[in-house]
Amino acid sequence: MKKLIALIFLVSTLSSNAQKTDRHLQNEISNLLQGFHGDVGVYVYDMQKNKIAAVNADTIFPTASMVKVPIFIGFMHKIHNGELSYHQEMTFTDSVRYSEGEEILASFKDSSKIPLNVLVMLMMSMSDNGASLWLQGLSGGGAQINKYLDSLGMKDTRVNSRTPGRKGNWDQYGWGQTTPREMATLLKMIVENKIIDKQISDRMLRMMSRQFWDEDAISQIPPNIFVADKSGAVDQTRDEVLYVNGAHPYIFCICTKNNKDTTWEHNNEAWVLTRKLSALLWKHFNPKSKWEPSEFLK
Repeated sequence: MKKLIALIFLVSTLSSNAQKTDRHLQNEISNLLQGFHGDVGVYVYDMQKNKIAAVNADTIFPTASMVKVPIFIGFMHKIHNGELSYHQEMTFTDSVRYSEGEEILASFKDSSKIPLNVLVMLMMSMSDNGASLWLQGLSGGGAQINKYLDSLGMKDTRVNSRTPGRKGNWDQYGWGQTTPREMATLLKMIVENKIIDKQISDRMLRMMSRQFWDEDAISQIPPNIFVADKSGAVDQTRDEVLYVNGAHPYIFCICTKNNKDTTWEHNNEAWVLTRKLSALLWKHFNPKSKWEPSEFLK
């Protein structure tokens, strides 16, 4: 079965290599990225016209919290295989407590009960690291998740943290690593029901649409448009991947690293760039749209 999936992905990859590049859009993106104080990569997939725009799309970047997409895929394999139940009640203990940062799960008392679907919500909507690490372990750990990624044809997207044999990668990239093309492709596979089956993919897509962190790429898209999203941020890295299902659907991913601006204010250079890119893409694919984001989100 894994060989069949890999073969399907290979055929899909060969087909994608023949995809036409939207040169006008790619030039606009290249111009937008000029002068950024760090390394940046972008991949855009036009789902209506089967065209792409790519700048440094195959460069490896730290995932930051985008690693939670691969963890989610690993967890859903356990659900599909019957090893876990989506509404299964779990017992929180101090042994799984992650106290770094402002983590919601860390505020739970020892022996508290919490359903698995709530853990998933905390991971995908709130980006809670404690819930994510717990789910990573329940999914079989980074090594098992990486096997799933390999079966999907991902050669660069990997979980590094708490994964045997990947300390060097962890030192360089942190919790996980990916490329803009591969992370966008993973989301595309979810959208096209290619992660396990339609039921599982639909559940993943619905959960990814409930995003608390909505002040960057999402802020430049009208609120009545369906968006599935996962962002990530550490000091020198700001990333985001999203599917925008408007009249002209598209997927894009922006990754940054070695950022000179490591601040956590709304005007952080990478976040400003992310908003500008999202606004550019929305207007490119929806030229007749008159919607504008509110001032405080610009």
